[in-house]
Amino acid sequence: MFQTPSGGAGQGAAATDSGLMSIGAVLNALRDEFPDITISKIRFLESEGLVEPRRTPAGYRKFGAHDVERLGQVLRMQRDHYLPLKVIREHLDAVERGEAAAPEPAESPTVARIGRDELLATAGIGDQELREWESYGLLVPLPDGAYDAEAVTVASLVVQLGRFGIEPRHLRVMKAAADREAGLVDQVVAPLKRHRNPQTRAHAEARTKELAGLAVKLHAALVQTALGVRLP
Repeated sequence: MFQTPSGGAGQGAAATDSGLMSIGAVLNALRDEFPDITISKIRFLESEGLVEPRRTPAGYRKFGAHDVERLGQVLRMQRDHYLPLKVIREHLDAVERGEAAAPEPAESPTVARIGRDELLATAGIGDQELREWESYGLLVPLPDGAYDAEAVTVASLVVQLGRFGIEPRHLRVMKAAADREAGLVDQVVAPLKRHRNPQTRAHAEARTKELAGLAVKLHAALVQTALGVRLP
């Protein structure tokens, strides 16, 4: 069963005398655990009803300790479980009401999807950047315009690589290698997918996951060997 993450995201952060924090202070409090957090993402989460900071007469946002902790929980559930904001909001609201409600597993088709606006906010990028990534095939929207939940991981890694000067256009070689590896796996499991026995077809999915895991491990080992390094 999914457990609500614990941890004091805002502990030790600078706050006002009233115990409330500005959005900039919240950003600093969360940045150690969530390096990709941005002010625009915090505002987006607010617009989606995940957090409700107070407003000063001048309209400035002021966050309490509960708000910062809730933001931390939202970000962890996105990062660790790839849950969409609707499921996260319902889960946290249920917990605060004292109900033991758990969201559906991440494998559920209704969960393992993310909208375009949510992906932009989660990755902290603009629409033009996302379009560029799509032009290189790094991210591919589903027919209805949404994205597979794995798109969050891809976007996060593209952003992190960008900090080292590796641009999206440089990643086309990785995408091409991934497509070839996926093609090899698909070639192996294709006979299972076409089998008349439903149980055999169902077994194809488990075999695909197993082969994909092995391919990823082999790819990582080959890259480490080529670079002469070992990753932790």
